[in-house]
Amino acid sequence: MSDHPTAPVIVADEPGTFPHSVLAERHPAIIRQVREAFPYEPWQHRALDALLADCTRGTIEPLPADAHDRRHWETWGMDTYAGRSWYDVPWLWSESWFYRRLLHAVGYFAPGPWQGIDPFRPSKLAELDSPATDEELAALDDLAGRPEEERARALLHGSLWGNRADLGFRLSAGGAEETAAVPGLVADDGERLWPLLGTSPAGTLCLVADNAGRELVPDLLLIAHLLACGRINRAVLHVKPYPYYVSDATTADVIDAVRRLTGAEGAAAGYGRVLWAALTDGRLTLRAHPFSCSPLPYEDMPDDLRADFAAAALTVVKGDLNYRRLVGDRYWPPTTPFAEVTAYFPGPVAALRTLKSDVITGLTAGTEAALVAAEEQRWRTGGTHALIQVRT
Repeated sequence: MSDHPTAPVIVADEPGTFPHSVLAERHPAIIRQVREAFPYEPWQHRALDALLADCTRGTIEPLPADAHDRRHWETWGMDTYAGRSWYDVPWLWSESWFYRRLLHAVGYFAPGPWQGIDPFRPSKLAELDSPATDEELAALDDLAGRPEEERARALLHGSLWGNRADLGFRLSAGGAEETAAVPGLVADDGERLWPLLGTSPAGTLCLVADNAGRELVPDLLLIAHLLACGRINRAVLHVKPYPYYVSDATTADVIDAVRRLTGAEGAAAGYGRVLWAALTDGRLTLRAHPFSCSPLPYEDMPDDLRADFAAAALTVVKGDLNYRRLVGDRYWPPTTPFAEVTAYFPGPVAALRTLKSDVITGLTAGTEAALVAAEEQRWRTGGTHALIQVRT
Protein backbone atom coordinates (compact mmCIF):
# COMPACT_ATOMS: atom_id res chain seq x y z
CA MET A 1 0.00 0.00 0.00
CA SER A 2 2.72 2.47 0.98
CA ASP A 3 6.12 2.76 2.58
CA HIS A 4 4.47 3.73 5.86
CA PRO A 5 4.68 1.05 8.58
CA THR A 6 1.53 -1.04 8.75
CA ALA A 7 -0.83 -0.05 11.55
CA PRO A 8 -2.76 -2.59 13.66
CA VAL A 9 -6.01 -3.90 12.20
CA ILE A 10 -9.02 -2.81 14.26
CA VAL A 11 -10.74 -5.60 16.18
CA ALA A 12 -13.57 -5.42 18.72
CA ASP A 13 -12.14 -7.53 21.53
CA GLU A 14 -11.59 -4.75 24.06
CA PRO A 15 -14.63 -3.72 26.18
CA GLY A 16 -15.12 0.01 26.33
CA THR A 17 -13.92 0.64 22.79
CA PHE A 18 -16.17 1.90 20.03
CA PRO A 19 -15.87 -1.30 17.91
CA HIS A 20 -16.80 -3.46 20.92
CA SER A 21 -19.87 -1.32 21.60
CA VAL A 22 -21.04 -1.77 18.01
CA LEU A 23 -20.98 -5.56 18.28
CA ALA A 24 -22.25 -5.77 21.86
CA GLU A 25 -24.88 -3.02 21.79
CA ARG A 26 -25.65 -1.70 18.31
CA HIS A 27 -26.11 -5.05 16.60
CA PRO A 28 -28.63 -6.35 19.19
CA ALA A 29 -30.50 -3.04 18.87
CA ILE A 30 -30.62 -3.45 15.09
CA ILE A 31 -32.08 -6.93 15.48
CA ARG A 32 -34.81 -5.49 17.72
CA GLN A 33 -35.57 -2.75 15.19
CA VAL A 34 -35.79 -5.24 12.33
CA ARG A 35 -38.23 -7.40 14.33
CA GLU A 36 -40.51 -4.41 14.77
CA ALA A 37 -40.33 -3.25 11.15
CA PHE A 38 -42.30 -6.16 9.67
CA PRO A 39 -44.82 -8.79 10.82
CA TYR A 40 -42.27 -11.54 10.44
CA GLU A 41 -43.28 -15.18 10.69
CA PRO A 42 -42.30 -17.48 13.60
CA TRP A 43 -39.41 -19.06 11.70
CA GLN A 44 -37.91 -15.63 11.08
CA HIS A 45 -38.18 -14.70 14.76
CA ARG A 46 -36.44 -17.95 15.68
CA ALA A 47 -33.67 -17.17 13.20
CA LEU A 48 -33.29 -13.67 14.64
CA ASP A 49 -33.11 -15.15 18.16
CA ALA A 50 -30.34 -17.45 17.00
CA LEU A 51 -28.47 -14.57 15.35
CA LEU A 52 -28.70 -12.49 18.53
CA ALA A 53 -27.18 -15.29 20.60
CA ASP A 54 -24.60 -16.05 17.95
CA CYS A 55 -23.33 -12.51 17.37
CA THR A 56 -23.05 -11.64 21.07
CA ARG A 57 -21.82 -14.90 22.59
CA GLY A 58 -21.17 -17.39 19.81
CA THR A 59 -18.63 -18.06 17.10
CA ILE A 60 -18.62 -17.57 13.36
CA GLU A 61 -20.38 -20.37 11.50
CA PRO A 62 -20.05 -20.76 7.72
CA LEU A 63 -22.92 -20.04 5.37
CA PRO A 64 -25.07 -22.99 4.27
CA ALA A 65 -23.65 -25.03 1.41
CA ASP A 66 -26.37 -23.80 -0.96
CA ALA A 67 -25.93 -20.08 -0.20
CA HIS A 68 -25.76 -18.20 -3.50
CA ASP A 69 -22.70 -16.21 -2.41
CA ARG A 70 -20.86 -18.87 -0.44
CA ARG A 71 -17.99 -18.86 -2.95
CA HIS A 72 -17.56 -15.10 -2.51
CA TRP A 73 -17.40 -15.44 1.27
CA GLU A 74 -14.95 -18.31 1.02
CA THR A 75 -12.73 -15.97 -0.99
CA TRP A 76 -13.32 -13.21 1.56
CA GLY A 77 -12.13 -15.22 4.57
CA MET A 78 -15.14 -17.17 5.88
CA ASP A 79 -13.26 -20.44 6.29
CA THR A 80 -10.31 -18.66 7.89
CA TYR A 81 -12.48 -17.11 10.60
CA ALA A 82 -14.94 -19.98 11.12
CA GLY A 83 -15.05 -21.09 14.76
CA ARG A 84 -13.62 -17.83 16.09
CA SER A 85 -15.43 -15.28 18.23
CA TRP A 86 -16.99 -12.36 16.38
CA TYR A 87 -14.92 -10.12 18.64
CA ASP A 88 -11.58 -11.65 17.67
CA VAL A 89 -11.64 -11.13 13.90
CA PRO A 90 -11.18 -7.82 12.05
CA TRP A 91 -13.99 -5.46 13.00
CA LEU A 92 -14.77 -4.61 9.37
CA TRP A 93 -15.19 -8.32 8.67
CA SER A 94 -17.42 -9.07 11.65
CA GLU A 95 -19.66 -6.07 10.93
CA SER A 96 -20.13 -7.13 7.32
CA TRP A 97 -20.76 -10.71 8.41
CA PHE A 98 -23.50 -9.54 10.77
CA TYR A 99 -25.48 -7.90 7.97
CA ARG A 100 -25.08 -10.91 5.71
CA ARG A 101 -26.38 -13.21 8.47
CA LEU A 102 -29.23 -10.81 9.23
CA LEU A 103 -30.46 -11.03 5.65
CA HIS A 104 -30.24 -14.81 5.87
CA ALA A 105 -32.33 -14.77 9.05
CA VAL A 106 -35.21 -12.86 7.46
CA GLY A 107 -35.18 -14.89 4.24
CA TYR A 108 -33.96 -12.10 1.97
CA PHE A 109 -32.12 -14.44 -0.40
CA ALA A 110 -34.26 -17.57 -0.10
CA PRO A 111 -37.04 -18.38 -2.60
CA GLY A 112 -40.38 -17.48 -1.09
CA PRO A 113 -42.60 -14.54 -0.18
CA TRP A 114 -39.89 -12.69 1.79
CA GLN A 115 -37.26 -12.85 -0.93
CA GLY A 116 -35.90 -9.40 -1.74
CA ILE A 117 -37.78 -7.59 1.06
CA ASP A 118 -35.40 -4.96 2.46
CA PRO A 119 -35.62 -5.17 6.28
CA PHE A 120 -34.46 -1.55 6.54
CA ARG A 121 -36.81 -0.07 3.95
CA PRO A 122 -39.38 1.39 6.40
CA SER A 123 -36.76 3.54 8.12
CA LYS A 124 -35.26 4.62 4.79
CA LEU A 125 -38.63 5.75 3.45
CA ALA A 126 -39.58 7.47 6.70
CA GLU A 127 -36.44 9.58 6.51
CA LEU A 128 -36.90 10.34 2.82
CA ASP A 129 -40.50 11.46 3.39
CA SER A 130 -39.81 13.50 6.53
CA PRO A 131 -40.53 17.24 6.92
CA ALA A 132 -36.78 17.78 7.32
CA THR A 133 -36.30 16.55 3.76
CA ASP A 134 -38.96 19.02 2.58
CA GLU A 135 -37.05 21.86 4.23
CA GLU A 136 -33.75 20.81 2.69
CA LEU A 137 -35.26 20.57 -0.79
CA ALA A 138 -36.91 23.98 -0.39
CA ALA A 139 -33.46 25.48 0.30
CA LEU A 140 -32.52 24.61 -3.28
CA ASP A 141 -34.75 27.46 -4.47
CA ASP A 142 -32.44 29.96 -2.75
CA LEU A 143 -29.44 28.26 -4.31
CA ALA A 144 -30.76 28.61 -7.86
CA GLY A 145 -29.75 32.25 -8.29
CA ARG A 146 -26.21 31.86 -7.01
CA PRO A 147 -23.14 31.71 -9.29
CA GLU A 148 -22.33 28.23 -10.57
CA GLU A 149 -19.16 27.84 -8.51
CA GLU A 150 -21.02 28.78 -5.34
CA ARG A 151 -23.78 26.29 -6.11
CA ALA A 152 -21.22 23.58 -6.79
CA ARG A 153 -19.45 24.18 -3.48
CA ALA A 154 -22.71 24.24 -1.53
CA LEU A 155 -23.81 20.96 -3.10
CA LEU A 156 -20.42 19.40 -2.43
CA HIS A 157 -20.74 20.28 1.25
CA GLY A 158 -24.31 19.02 1.22
CA SER A 159 -23.03 15.68 -0.04
CA LEU A 160 -20.26 15.72 2.56
CA TRP A 161 -22.49 16.32 5.57
CA GLY A 162 -25.41 14.20 4.39
CA ASN A 163 -28.45 14.51 6.62
CA ARG A 164 -26.63 17.17 8.66
CA ALA A 165 -26.15 19.25 5.52
CA ASP A 166 -28.82 21.96 5.96
CA LEU A 167 -28.07 23.72 2.69
CA GLY A 168 -29.61 26.94 3.94
CA PHE A 169 -27.16 27.05 6.81
CA ARG A 170 -24.22 26.18 4.58
CA LEU A 171 -25.07 29.08 2.29
CA SER A 172 -25.36 31.64 5.08
CA ALA A 173 -22.59 30.45 7.40
CA GLY A 174 -19.79 31.57 5.10
CA GLY A 175 -16.42 30.57 6.50
CA ALA A 176 -17.54 30.09 10.08
CA GLU A 177 -16.53 26.45 10.27
CA GLU A 178 -13.04 27.25 9.03
CA THR A 179 -12.47 29.93 11.68
CA ALA A 180 -13.61 27.90 14.70
CA ALA A 181 -10.92 26.86 17.19
CA VAL A 182 -11.70 23.22 16.41
CA PRO A 183 -13.20 23.28 12.91
CA GLY A 184 -15.98 20.97 11.82
CA LEU A 185 -13.97 20.28 8.69
CA VAL A 186 -10.72 18.73 9.92
CA ALA A 187 -9.19 18.37 6.45
CA ASP A 188 -10.28 20.26 3.35
CA ASP A 189 -8.84 19.45 -0.07
CA GLY A 190 -11.94 20.80 -1.79
CA GLU A 191 -10.00 23.20 -4.01
CA ARG A 192 -7.93 20.30 -5.33
CA LEU A 193 -11.09 18.45 -6.31
CA TRP A 194 -12.60 20.94 -8.75
CA PRO A 195 -9.80 20.93 -11.37
CA LEU A 196 -10.33 17.19 -11.75
CA LEU A 197 -13.95 17.87 -12.74
CA GLY A 198 -13.26 20.77 -15.07
CA THR A 199 -11.20 19.06 -17.74
CA SER A 200 -11.89 19.43 -21.43
CA PRO A 201 -13.40 17.30 -22.75
CA ALA A 202 -15.42 16.55 -19.63
CA GLY A 203 -14.82 13.12 -18.17
CA THR A 204 -16.55 10.51 -16.05
CA LEU A 205 -17.25 10.80 -12.33
CA CYS A 206 -17.52 7.63 -10.26
CA LEU A 207 -19.33 8.19 -6.98
CA VAL A 208 -19.31 5.37 -4.42
CA ALA A 209 -22.51 6.01 -2.48
CA ASP A 210 -22.94 5.59 1.24
CA ASN A 211 -26.37 5.94 2.84
CA ALA A 212 -29.85 6.12 1.36
CA GLY A 213 -32.62 8.58 2.20
CA ARG A 214 -31.65 12.12 3.15
CA GLU A 215 -27.96 11.34 2.67
CA LEU A 216 -28.37 9.99 -0.85
CA VAL A 217 -30.40 12.98 -2.04
CA PRO A 218 -27.45 15.43 -1.73
CA ASP A 219 -25.23 12.98 -3.63
CA LEU A 220 -27.76 12.91 -6.45
CA LEU A 221 -28.11 16.69 -6.40
CA LEU A 222 -24.35 17.04 -6.80
CA ILE A 223 -24.33 14.61 -9.73
CA ALA A 224 -27.25 16.41 -11.38
CA HIS A 225 -25.49 19.77 -11.06
CA LEU A 226 -22.20 18.49 -12.46
CA LEU A 227 -23.99 16.94 -15.44
CA ALA A 228 -26.18 19.97 -16.11
CA CYS A 229 -23.23 22.38 -15.96
CA GLY A 230 -20.99 20.24 -18.15
CA ARG A 231 -18.32 19.63 -15.52
CA ILE A 232 -18.73 15.91 -16.28
CA ASN A 233 -20.24 14.14 -19.27
CA ARG A 234 -21.10 10.93 -17.43
CA ALA A 235 -21.53 9.64 -13.89
CA VAL A 236 -21.32 6.11 -12.54
CA LEU A 237 -23.04 5.68 -9.18
CA HIS A 238 -21.87 2.65 -7.22
CA VAL A 239 -24.49 1.28 -4.82
CA LYS A 240 -24.86 -1.91 -2.81
CA PRO A 241 -26.28 -5.03 -4.48
CA TYR A 242 -28.38 -5.78 -1.39
CA PRO A 243 -29.29 -4.08 1.93
CA TYR A 244 -26.20 -3.49 4.03
CA TYR A 245 -25.22 -1.59 7.18
CA VAL A 246 -28.88 -0.60 7.77
CA SER A 247 -29.00 2.44 5.52
CA ASP A 248 -26.56 1.83 2.67
CA ALA A 249 -28.03 2.76 -0.70
CA THR A 250 -29.28 0.16 -3.17
CA THR A 251 -30.75 0.61 -6.65
CA ALA A 252 -34.26 0.73 -5.17
CA ASP A 253 -33.15 3.54 -2.85
CA VAL A 254 -31.79 5.53 -5.79
CA ILE A 255 -35.10 5.25 -7.63
CA ASP A 256 -37.00 6.26 -4.48
CA ALA A 257 -34.78 9.33 -4.10
CA VAL A 258 -35.12 10.36 -7.75
CA ARG A 259 -38.90 9.98 -7.52
CA ARG A 260 -38.84 12.10 -4.36
CA LEU A 261 -37.07 14.85 -6.27
CA THR A 262 -39.25 14.72 -9.37
CA GLY A 263 -42.34 14.88 -7.17
CA ALA A 264 -41.09 17.90 -5.23
CA GLU A 265 -41.73 21.55 -5.96
CA GLY A 266 -39.41 24.24 -7.22
CA ALA A 267 -35.76 23.70 -8.07
CA ALA A 268 -35.71 20.20 -6.57
CA ALA A 269 -38.00 18.94 -9.31
CA GLY A 270 -35.61 20.30 -11.93
CA TYR A 271 -32.75 18.34 -10.42
CA GLY A 272 -34.99 15.28 -10.43
CA ARG A 273 -35.76 15.68 -14.12
CA VAL A 274 -32.05 15.97 -14.93
CA LEU A 275 -31.38 12.72 -13.07
CA TRP A 276 -34.32 10.90 -14.64
CA ALA A 277 -33.20 11.91 -18.12
CA ALA A 278 -29.58 11.00 -17.37
CA LEU A 279 -30.59 7.53 -16.19
CA THR A 280 -32.68 7.10 -19.32
CA ASP A 281 -30.02 8.18 -21.82
CA GLY A 282 -27.03 6.54 -20.11
CA ARG A 283 -25.24 9.63 -18.79
CA LEU A 284 -25.92 8.29 -15.28
CA THR A 285 -25.26 4.58 -14.80
CA LEU A 286 -25.76 2.46 -11.70
CA ARG A 287 -23.33 -0.23 -10.59
CA ALA A 288 -23.98 -2.81 -7.87
CA HIS A 289 -20.78 -4.84 -7.77
CA PRO A 290 -20.66 -7.82 -5.34
CA PHE A 291 -17.42 -6.45 -3.88
CA SER A 292 -19.36 -3.42 -2.62
CA CYS A 293 -20.70 -5.68 0.15
CA SER A 294 -17.43 -7.44 0.85
CA PRO A 295 -15.68 -7.24 4.24
CA LEU A 296 -12.37 -6.27 2.62
CA PRO A 297 -10.51 -3.03 1.88
CA TYR A 298 -10.59 -1.55 -1.60
CA GLU A 299 -6.95 -2.45 -1.98
CA ASP A 300 -8.22 -6.01 -2.59
CA MET A 301 -10.76 -4.99 -5.25
CA PRO A 302 -11.15 -7.28 -8.30
CA ASP A 303 -9.80 -6.31 -11.70
CA ASP A 304 -13.13 -5.33 -13.26
CA LEU A 305 -13.89 -2.87 -10.47
CA ARG A 306 -10.35 -1.53 -10.64
CA ALA A 307 -10.84 -0.89 -14.37
CA ASP A 308 -14.06 1.01 -13.67
CA PHE A 309 -12.30 3.38 -11.28
CA ALA A 310 -9.23 3.69 -13.51
CA ALA A 311 -11.36 5.01 -16.36
CA ALA A 312 -12.83 7.85 -14.28
CA ALA A 313 -11.56 11.41 -14.15
CA LEU A 314 -12.31 11.20 -10.42
CA THR A 315 -13.76 8.67 -8.00
CA VAL A 316 -15.56 10.19 -5.01
CA VAL A 317 -15.80 7.78 -2.08
CA LYS A 318 -18.61 8.74 0.27
CA GLY A 319 -19.10 8.04 3.95
CA ASP A 320 -17.42 6.47 6.93
CA LEU A 321 -17.60 2.80 5.96
CA ASN A 322 -16.22 3.45 2.49
CA TYR A 323 -13.42 5.51 4.03
CA ARG A 324 -12.49 2.59 6.27
CA ARG A 325 -12.33 0.39 3.19
CA LEU A 326 -10.42 3.01 1.19
CA VAL A 327 -7.55 3.59 3.63
CA GLY A 328 -7.71 0.26 5.47
CA ASP A 329 -9.55 -0.33 8.76
CA ARG A 330 -6.51 0.19 10.94
CA TYR A 331 -5.35 2.32 13.84
CA TRP A 332 -3.31 4.61 11.62
CA PRO A 333 -1.52 7.51 13.29
CA PRO A 334 -3.80 10.45 12.36
CA THR A 335 -0.93 12.23 10.60
CA THR A 336 -0.35 9.31 8.21
CA PRO A 337 -0.50 10.87 4.73
CA PHE A 338 -3.76 10.14 2.92
CA ALA A 339 -1.85 9.96 -0.37
CA GLU A 340 0.32 7.14 0.95
CA VAL A 341 -2.46 4.87 2.15
CA THR A 342 -4.42 5.37 -1.09
CA ALA A 343 -1.44 5.06 -3.45
CA TYR A 344 -2.80 1.71 -4.69
CA PHE A 345 -6.04 3.28 -5.99
CA PRO A 346 -6.16 3.14 -9.81
CA GLY A 347 -7.00 6.80 -10.42
CA PRO A 348 -7.64 10.15 -8.74
CA VAL A 349 -9.76 9.66 -5.63
CA ALA A 350 -11.55 11.95 -3.18
CA ALA A 351 -13.00 10.99 0.19
CA LEU A 352 -16.05 12.83 1.54
CA ARG A 353 -16.65 11.57 5.04
CA THR A 354 -18.29 12.46 8.33
CA LEU A 355 -16.19 10.96 11.13
CA LYS A 356 -18.06 8.08 12.80
CA SER A 357 -15.29 5.57 13.58
CA ASP A 358 -11.71 5.49 14.82
CA VAL A 359 -9.97 5.39 11.44
CA ILE A 360 -8.37 8.65 10.35
CA THR A 361 -5.46 9.72 8.15
CA GLY A 362 -4.18 12.92 6.63
CA LEU A 363 -4.46 15.31 9.58
CA THR A 364 -1.86 17.90 10.44
CA ALA A 365 -0.23 17.54 13.84
CA GLY A 366 -1.77 20.85 14.88
CA THR A 367 -5.29 19.78 13.96
CA GLU A 368 -4.94 16.49 15.80
CA ALA A 369 -3.62 18.25 18.91
CA ALA A 370 -6.49 20.77 18.89
CA LEU A 371 -9.09 18.02 18.51
CA VAL A 372 -7.63 15.93 21.33
CA ALA A 373 -7.34 18.97 23.61
CA ALA A 374 -10.97 19.92 23.02
CA GLU A 375 -12.63 16.49 22.89
CA GLU A 376 -10.08 13.83 23.86
CA GLN A 377 -10.90 11.04 21.36
CA ARG A 378 -14.64 11.70 20.98
CA TRP A 379 -14.05 13.64 17.76
CA ARG A 380 -13.29 10.37 15.97
CA THR A 381 -16.75 8.83 16.35
CA GLY A 382 -19.27 11.56 17.15
CA GLY A 383 -20.22 12.56 13.60
CA THR A 384 -19.58 16.24 14.37
CA HIS A 385 -16.47 16.52 12.21
CA ALA A 386 -15.89 15.79 8.54
CA LEU A 387 -13.18 15.81 5.91
CA ILE A 388 -12.56 16.23 2.20
CA GLN A 389 -9.35 14.51 1.13
CA VAL A 390 -8.05 14.22 -2.43
CA ARG A 391 -5.27 12.15 -3.97
CA THR A 392 -4.50 12.94 -7.59
